Amino acid sequence: MKKKPATIKEIAKKLKISPSTVSRALNNHPSIGLVTTMRVKKVAEELHYEPNQTAIFFKQRKTFTIGVIIPDLSEPFFSSAISEIENVAGEFKYTVLMGQSHDDAARELQILQTFKKHRVDGVLMSLGKNTEDLSLIQLLEESEIPVVFFDCVPNVPGVHKVSSNLASGMIQAIDAFASRGHKNIALINGPESLLGSRERVEAYKEALLAKGLPYEDKYVVHTDLTELGNEEAIEHLLAVKERPSAIVSFNDFVTLDVMKYARQKGVIPNQDIFLISYANYPLWKYMENPPMGSVEQHPDKQARKAAEILFEVLNTKEDVEPQHVVFESNLVLK
Repeated sequence: MKKKPATIKEIAKKLKISPSTVSRALNNHPSIGLVTTMRVKKVAEELHYEPNQTAIFFKQRKTFTIGVIIPDLSEPFFSSAISEIENVAGEFKYTVLMGQSHDDAARELQILQTFKKHRVDGVLMSLGKNTEDLSLIQLLEESEIPVVFFDCVPNVPGVHKVSSNLASGMIQAIDAFASRGHKNIALINGPESLLGSRERVEAYKEALLAKGLPYEDKYVVHTDLTELGNEEAIEHLLAVKERPSAIVSFNDFVTLDVMKYARQKGVIPNQDIFLISYANYPLWKYMENPPMGSVEQHPDKQARKAAEILFEVLNTKEDVEPQHVVFESNLVLK
């Protein structure tokens, strides 16, 4: 049976010195002689002494933990992000606490309150698609907990954020379709409240214009990103009189539902209709008939940079000017 770690008092009793002397020796205080320090550390090792982390945290005013909030860990995008965050945290000897919001704004706030109670040193966060109330930023500011947003970021100034430029990938997607002769190109977009949705539709309009193709409202539909919402979106497009031959979709999960529904209606992907989506999940390489392409948003790079900014803030005494780092998205043809 493993012995219970000794306390400072037990070490002091064995050496017949005061607990304060033991404490100073363990912390290499200059007032304690080398011989005494060596004796204390030898006995501490023999008795399996372990430092009281709570006391250390209190003294240093740090818990050496950061909190991370993401919508859904089951998505490969966020799995990749979390992996990079933990790599960076490990470099700084930090532990990561994680919470999933599942796109629930109330749950998001609850997780933040929990992180606050656990006294995390900082927070990394990707907003859920239903988050409109940004009072959480004020909550963290009042608690003096620095936060860096990544991927889905708030459209407000004065905060640290790392995101992907969705426009570059959209331009490449429209160009790939147009160069193959497609003229009726549709967009299945996400919820209108999302900054990412607004960025996609603006880039879509600009890309069509650059190719001399007209923008038509009938070719733009929104989904709430549920399976039913995705099916309703493609159903609407298939019912359009001049049906689109190519579609850019909000992400790969939307495309999966779209492809499934299209097949059920006798519309064959990559023959009757061609698709490009966002996210570039690794699942496509296991499919016999993947979509034409997917836009890479670099979740690993975004997450690593966000974590690096957070640790810069944590390890710098002076205020760090708010940073907005943007990675260019790019089309990956399958």
